[in-house]
Amino acid sequence: MQLHLPSLQVANKNIHIALVGNPNSGKTSLFNALTGLHQKVGNFPGVTVDKKTGTIELDNTEKAELIDLPGTYSLYPRRADEWVAYKVLMNADEEIKADIILLVADASNLKRNLLFCSQIIDLKVPVVVALSMNDLALKKGIKIDIDGLSAELGVPVVAVNARKEKGLHHLKSALSTIIHQQNRQQTNDFIKVKQLADASISQVKQLFPRLSDYACVHYLINHENFPLDAVMQDRIEQIEIDNKFNPTKTQAEEILQRYQHIKEIITRNVTEPDPLQKKLFTDKIDDILLHRVWGYLILLSVLFILFQSIFWLARFPMDGIEWSFQQIANLLNHSLRQAWWSDLLINGFIAGLSGIMVFIPQIMILFGLITILEDSGYMARISFLSDKLMRKVGLNGKSVMPMISGFACAVPAIMSTRNIENKKERLLTILVTPLMSCSARLPVYTILISLSVQNKYYFGFLSLQGLVMMALYLLGVVMALIVSYVLKGFIKLKEKSFFILELPIYRAPRWKNVGITMLEKAKIFVTDAGRIIMVISLLLWFLSSYGPSGRMHNVEAKYALLTQQHPLQKDSLQKHYLSEKLQNSWAGIVGKSLEPVIEPLGFDWKIGIALFTSFAAREVFVGTMATLYSVEDNDDTTLRVKMQTAKREDGTKVYTLATAMSLLVFYVLAMQCMSTLAVVKRETKSWKWPVFQFVYMTGLAYIMSFAVYHFFK
Repeated sequence: MQLHLPSLQVANKNIHIALVGNPNSGKTSLFNALTGLHQKVGNFPGVTVDKKTGTIELDNTEKAELIDLPGTYSLYPRRADEWVAYKVLMNADEEIKADIILLVADASNLKRNLLFCSQIIDLKVPVVVALSMNDLALKKGIKIDIDGLSAELGVPVVAVNARKEKGLHHLKSALSTIIHQQNRQQTNDFIKVKQLADASISQVKQLFPRLSDYACVHYLINHENFPLDAVMQDRIEQIEIDNKFNPTKTQAEEILQRYQHIKEIITRNVTEPDPLQKKLFTDKIDDILLHRVWGYLILLSVLFILFQSIFWLARFPMDGIEWSFQQIANLLNHSLRQAWWSDLLINGFIAGLSGIMVFIPQIMILFGLITILEDSGYMARISFLSDKLMRKVGLNGKSVMPMISGFACAVPAIMSTRNIENKKERLLTILVTPLMSCSARLPVYTILISLSVQNKYYFGFLSLQGLVMMALYLLGVVMALIVSYVLKGFIKLKEKSFFILELPIYRAPRWKNVGITMLEKAKIFVTDAGRIIMVISLLLWFLSSYGPSGRMHNVEAKYALLTQQHPLQKDSLQKHYLSEKLQNSWAGIVGKSLEPVIEPLGFDWKIGIALFTSFAAREVFVGTMATLYSVEDNDDTTLRVKMQTAKREDGTKVYTLATAMSLLVFYVLAMQCMSTLAVVKRETKSWKWPVFQFVYMTGLAYIMSFAVYHFFK
């Protein structure tokens, strides 16, 4: 099989540009600035790595597809996402072919970024370099001769500022110029590649005449990972044997030569300040935020403020939304005649919709605050601070980011574990990440805390409900660490790991980005989670309104007779009728059958129905309760009031402190998300681990809920 270098015809409008660069080099910001909203997310073929593509308008008539490849430091991949980028750059990906490489280089850290740049130049593919972080370089006192750098590298170099959309026009012009050049292949060598392994490279070049010398080196090192037939694989293997090719020695010599040349280029084209000059603003802040004592206290304070804000800021819009839906339900109750369709509209659709909309303020505030932490650069510091603790329980600092992402949603959080090279640490991270309290749990926490915990403030600003909310999130974190510590002894994989983290500089949050994220997350909650909640709410209305004909007929006949006998007690009898009708419905039968299992936890049969439906998605709990209590009680009070006044058959309150705390702990620990189980299966390539995860989390939830209920009882 012969692999060809890309050959673009100008007439062909399907131009593909691969966007590459080191992690934290500003690649994502540039991608967003170039493509705007014209982008989509998919998967690279054969792997579970996100594929981000977008359309870029080079001029009024010409467009191109921009492919955002995963960040990588060099052309020697280790992680799954780095292999994706590597294969595209080596033109060894069977589906994705890049015509031009757009490389993002960090001007404030040019030496490290030029290593990757020099490797791509030696592949002899069309390259344009976008020089980012120029404002930071200027603050550091770094001055770069861009024209001189471009001449030394032999490729166009354009300074850009993606955040302020500066230099984008010049960058597009450079790309357009490269496209229209007849001969776009690079001719200059960054280093004398052939001297690394002359005989081996020459023989590989006989098999693949169009390959550059440097590409031949990579065929010798990684040919097993390229789409070559068995004959070609054997020939390359034989070349290695005949010439005693040593990949480790070759790679070491190559990197040494590259850094020597990079040093010369930087000496001639870059002016840097004396390293003994005063520290940067970022370094000064890190002295405090990464302090061995103050750093952890500040971290806890940040988390405390985060959860206090979720309650404090969201309280007013939530009350407004709840009041609005109550007024709508009242209006419809009084204006529509009693029929099955009006019951479905009010107690099914409206009740389900209110269960979705009321939590949008909290979802938006949570994600807005998380985005501020990410944009400001503090989120990476949390990983750094946590590494020491993580190692004690079998994880490392790289596990922190997926776990923090788990506060939003476990599905993308588990997918982000791909950057953990150590297999054992990655598996442990996948197994414990769902214990982080995701945003789907937030509606459950909110309503149960409001039922069982006083709306009390200490010192005028410390919310008791906010403190309980923070305690639930911390419980998830603590249990995750304990579970990881226990499991690390059972998973027998011995592999050393290292934690190397680049701390981004502190920046002012991009408020536009914060606003967009908040709106996007609200939209996702309404469309994705809301769709599930609405479907289950409507299905539950049907199951709660209908049941076995014999049972339902007996209930109707019984209360028809009682109403005739006691006409003055009609309103009271109507409530008893609706309650008994619900118990004899299909939903009631399911709930009653579950009750013996969950009764030791303090749960009644209605909570049993909610737990059952919640295994599709946790946030369905509120919609389920809204539907059940609306079907049972047609009055105009809010769901919170209905649950607050709910009684058991013996007349005692359902939602006592013991029951509410038991239910909260169950929702913290139980595995109640089919999407998470599906993604765990996909990431581990086995059903063994999602089944194990479901069993251990649900079992742990049951035991802990039992203990909590009997403690508070």
